[in-house]
Amino acid sequence: MIARYTRPEMGRIWSDENKFRAWLEVELAASETLAERGEIPAEAARLLRRHARFDVARILEIEREVKHDVIAFTTAVSESMAAAGHAEASRWFHYGLTSNDVVDTAQGLLVAQASELLLKGVDQLLEVLKRRAFEFKDAVQVGRTHGVHAEPITFGLKLALWYDDMRANRRRLAAAAEDMKVGKMSGAVGTFGHLSPEAEEAICARLGLKAAPISSQVISRERHAHYLSAIALVGATLEKVALEVRHLQRTEVREAQEPFTAGQKGSSAMPHKMNPVTSEQICGLARVLRANVQAAFENIALWHERDISHSSVERVILPDSTILLDYLLAKTIWLVDKMPVYVERMRRNVELTKGLIFSGQLLLDLAAAGMLREKAY
Repeated sequence: MIARYTRPEMGRIWSDENKFRAWLEVELAASETLAERGEIPAEAARLLRRHARFDVARILEIEREVKHDVIAFTTAVSESMAAAGHAEASRWFHYGLTSNDVVDTAQGLLVAQASELLLKGVDQLLEVLKRRAFEFKDAVQVGRTHGVHAEPITFGLKLALWYDDMRANRRRLAAAAEDMKVGKMSGAVGTFGHLSPEAEEAICARLGLKAAPISSQVISRERHAHYLSAIALVGATLEKVALEVRHLQRTEVREAQEPFTAGQKGSSAMPHKMNPVTSEQICGLARVLRANVQAAFENIALWHERDISHSSVERVILPDSTILLDYLLAKTIWLVDKMPVYVERMRRNVELTKGLIFSGQLLLDLAAAGMLREKAY
């Protein structure tokens, strides 16, 4: 994701440094678990924990030659062990594992870190929506259907609806994030050719993950599509909020608007313009989240026990979707929290049609008084 939309904390999660740190943690958890089970020397596991290191630049240098990122990583770590005087212990590094035992399991750790930030952002937005819903619970506004005046509502009700939508989104996102907290150590084709299911469960538990019940060389990608769908749903609700603000900010409506800060300018040609650029940005970037869901669904079907057609896609859509949603949540929190609301303009718009918006009640009153409905209409 481009730097323009990347907030620092989320950006650090998807950095090469943090990715390789997660890979190393998976490798060390495997070594320590296998040592406890008597499958590798305990001293080797101890030395690996103490001395195993990596250097991102060195990994990338090796990868340019070997064209394989996990081999580049294990080679760089082995070099660090040799430099520390413990080359012999590196024999037990990556012992019994295949590349995706490390990559998929570490991905579970990275997604868990990203999800924690996203859920925190959702909670912050919920707090703001609730506060502003109570603030405007008595602010009468004309309700609109098909863009046309319908019947009165309150602006607080509109905010309360967004609050309820986000509560549901939080449940969906939390469930999808929990479903992503899985790992696998089942080997090259999922048959536990070198490690046992019991070892897999113990390694994953050590990392705070569940073992995937069944896997091939990779964890099945249905759960990834579910996770990205939940992210896109949150984004769609943020777009819903932003789109409404854009409509309410129109000159002829002018019931609310996004904040316009000191020194901000709206147009290079028209100095009077105060455009809802942040709201428009939210609407635009929500489309990217939905587009990434399509790519996630395409990743489900792979050749036989695995190919890598999904891998390059996930290097883009998992970081980008979590980074974008983190950014969109921050922008929407700012938008709702600082949004000027013009209650008097709302009242004037309610009165704009001089009582026509109460035609529904008049229809019922006439029918109750004895007039046929079709005639009353």
